[in-house]
Amino acid sequence: DDLAPLNGEWIFVEDTTPGRTLEQLTPPMGGRFAFRVEGSAVVLVSGHGGARREVRVALDGTVTEVPGAGEGEVARYRGAWKDRAFSYEVDFVRAKGAAPVGLIRREFRVTKDGLVVRSNLGSPTEYTSAGLYRHAQDIAMPVPARAVIGDLAWLAGAWVGTRGTNGAISFEERWSAPKGGAMLATSRTVSRDKMSAFEFLRIVERDGGLVYIAQPGGAAGTEFVLTEVSASRAVFDNPRHDYPKRIVY
Repeated sequence: DDLAPLNGEWIFVEDTTPGRTLEQLTPPMGGRFAFRVEGSAVVLVSGHGGARREVRVALDGTVTEVPGAGEGEVARYRGAWKDRAFSYEVDFVRAKGAAPVGLIRREFRVTKDGLVVRSNLGSPTEYTSAGLYRHAQDIAMPVPARAVIGDLAWLAGAWVGTRGTNGAISFEERWSAPKGGAMLATSRTVSRDKMSAFEFLRIVERDGGLVYIAQPGGAAGTEFVLTEVSASRAVFDNPRHDYPKRIVY
């Protein structure tokens, strides 16, 4: 019963490490994960689809070993329940017979505001990073801005840019003119003369506002609601998404 509040999927809301802001987006446990309590153990669920992984972490200090990709590689998990907080540490063995390296510690505590996660990122002993997570239904959605598709006519056309050393990474988006209550786009990123990513994009009218729908790699769409619009700026938000939570043109 004490562990039951850990159950479910948790989404990163904000970085609560002193001196950091939401815009820095430094989650101590990734943008999204889930817990499933099973008796005297907590099952950590991470990843999506074929990359989904489950690790059963016992609370009595018993070691759970998870094989790595290379021969002899293994991650070793140990969990505990103390002072109404679940914690675990994991170290990594890179080769058979080698000493463990890279100890990671994390603590999870359910509060009235959500799940507070602390991690020792960058430190061998102290918790240096903290973040707040909530269930999707507990994250308020923003108030949509009133707009029609013609308000984003300035976005139509082909846009290109570069980033990285000497412009090693180039990207482009090609937006159609507003018509029929929608604008469509394709996006392409090229790294070292090879396409590294592509995306299908839509902006559609809905309930007196605009919704931005992104499909990276042709995957299922993720929606962002227009919350701010002007003659040269549009802001789309989805605080229930892991990353990104905001898209600004």
